[in-house]
Amino acid sequence: IADRREGIGVCGWILVSLSFLLVLITFPISIWACIKVIREYERAVVFRLGRILSKKAKGPGEYMQFYSLKLLWDVLLDLSMTVCISQMQILTRDAVTAQVDGMVNYRIHSAVSAVANVTDVHSATLLLAQTTLRNVLGTHSLAQLLAGREEIAHSIQATLNSATEQWGVKVARVEIKDIRIPMAMQRAMAAEAEAARETKAKVVAAEGEMNASKALQKASMVLAESPAALPLRYLQTLTAVAAQNNSTIVFPLPINIFGSLGQKSTGG
Repeated sequence: IADRREGIGVCGWILVSLSFLLVLITFPISIWACIKVIREYERAVVFRLGRILSKKAKGPGEYMQFYSLKLLWDVLLDLSMTVCISQMQILTRDAVTAQVDGMVNYRIHSAVSAVANVTDVHSATLLLAQTTLRNVLGTHSLAQLLAGREEIAHSIQATLNSATEQWGVKVARVEIKDIRIPMAMQRAMAAEAEAARETKAKVVAAEGEMNASKALQKASMVLAESPAALPLRYLQTLTAVAAQNNSTIVFPLPINIFGSLGQKSTGG
């Protein structure tokens, strides 16, 4: 980048002098073309005879330049920009085709570098963001994309910052808004999830049956140690059934129950 202290040569001074003369001849009409107002979110990079006039961009505010004979012109840049990446087709590591919607927010911290090092910094940043997003997402499986969006976004942001540093661009935020997969894949994933839930339910039911059988085994051992325990349990169950259903219940009563109870009472 050229500095103001570097000379512009004899031809350059002749052209500048002709420019000033033309401005004086057309004054005061020409003065309105020489005043420029730069907004707070903009910066202007001024060229003189094809060279950047200063290493620091102009703005914000107003400044005056004498435009004539294409000797001076400026390039206005928006410092902050948010670009949306919509419906970008990607192929994940496990060969699943998906559509991704994303957002990239960046800020130009050096307008001179953005103008001098790349033709269109906004288009270049958008194309680089799309390429980086496709490359990074292609190295992950669909499950990783759905579960680790934040970590993947940070990885994409770091990659973009390393590439756009020489352009004077700082990527502030990267977001993966939505990941859409084909309807057939959604049905297949739903069927797989349903089968997994059914398998888990069967395993839980089998574990419950096993625990119940162990409890029944322990209960049978306790009942076998006391002959009167089984008739008492039988009568307790009948009492519980009669309390729940207020009706007449006819049931067979084994004779050996009274025999066991009689033996127990006689022994006592």
